[in-house]
Amino acid sequence: MIHLLSLDNRETVQQIWALQHMAYPLEAERIGFTELPPLMDTFDSIASCGETFYGVLSDEGELIGAIAVEPEKEQVTISRMMVHPGHFRKGIAANLIRHVLDTYSDAPFMIVSTGTKNTPAVALYEKFGFKPASAFEVAPGVELTEFHLSRQP
Repeated sequence: MIHLLSLDNRETVQQIWALQHMAYPLEAERIGFTELPPLMDTFDSIASCGETFYGVLSDEGELIGAIAVEPEKEQVTISRMMVHPGHFRKGIAANLIRHVLDTYSDAPFMIVSTGTKNTPAVALYEKFGFKPASAFEVAPGVELTEFHLSRQP
């Protein structure tokens, strides 16, 4: 079950921070860039980020997957996606994306970015119909790809 996560709850923010610091080092290693913005986050920067978070909790109440979005009138940007490494390959990320697509079904346009070398994430976004729109270098030898999903007729 997917829950809306409140950034007003200190325990929730702490769990988001902890999950980021378990999940994002693996992406950093995969793409060869250790300075990913989520790894620079602090408790306070997460609490005040203004993003909308949805999460999956384990039976014990531990946050094991989360997605963050920045909804605007004409588009929704998926700004973060993370899954606890101990829960990879269980469909958590796919369920979170599906939830966002359903929750924001009126949004005509969606955007997400990931490291070009992060092949599992690239495959996941493409599975949901996201198409590569542009690629840009964020550091020497480190490329991000921005994916778009147009839902206009």
